[in-house]
Order: sequence, then C-alpha cells, then structure tokens
Amino acid sequence: MKIKQVLLVEDNEGDIVLTSEAFEECNFKTEIKVARNGKEAITFLFDEYENSELPCLILLDINLPLLNGHEVLKKIKENEKTKHIPVAILTTSSAVSDINLAYNNHANCFITKPADINDFFETINSLGNFWLNTCRLPVLK
Repeated sequence: MKIKQVLLVEDNEGDIVLTSEAFEECNFKTEIKVARNGKEAITFLFDEYENSELPCLILLDINLPLLNGHEVLKKIKENEKTKHIPVAILTTSSAVSDINLAYNNHANCFITKPADINDFFETINSLGNFWLNTCRLPVLK
C-alpha cells in the first residue's frame, strides 16, 4: 500500500506531536509533513511540491502566524493545482464566524479540537478513516 502524504499546518508544538502520535496509533499509512505557519504552508504547496507528489489531505489550523488559516485556505482553493485537495480545518475555534468563513472558502470539513486527549485521538481516527480509507481522493501530481 502506498504511503499517503498529509500536510499538517499547525504552529502549536504540542498539537503537532499529539496529531502525529494519533495518526501513528491509528496505523494510517501516512507521511506527515508539517508547516508551522501559513507562509510555510504556501511554500510547501507551491514551491516544494512543484515537482513532487502533492498531499492527499491538508489539516489546517486557523490561528497561525504570518498568514492565518483562512488566508491559506483561500489560496489553496483558488489555485488550479491545489483546489481539489481536501482541507480539514482542525482548530480550537468554535466561533460561528470561523465556521462560516471556512465553508465559504470551500473547506471540506471543520473540526473543533477536543480538549480531552482520548476524544482527540478518536477524532483523528474518525477523520483519518474517512479521508484516507473510506472516500476516494483525487490523484494529483
């Protein structure tokens, strides 16, 4: 089975470790690339991935330095090369304005990070099972 690329856009080191551990524990065949701010995410997608495989899934936080998650999402979904990549908003926010703006900018789902570690792992398991095992993703080059 081919290893699937996932881009995690997250500035909180604890959440990076937790998300990576959750993916590992769930035995998803993934390689997680991490961008720690919005500009780094854009560089990954439009410069570093230029001649290689794009991620099959992007997990995007909203509260990011340099470019926030809404700005990153908008750039992803406006670009012909990246607009088909599913983007799951994974954030601490539960603000209606963030939820609405995310969907207005074509997010594929919006998930508020659970505070409880067991609930967080279950959320990652559900998210990964759906996006990586259940649904068919586009094959992008």
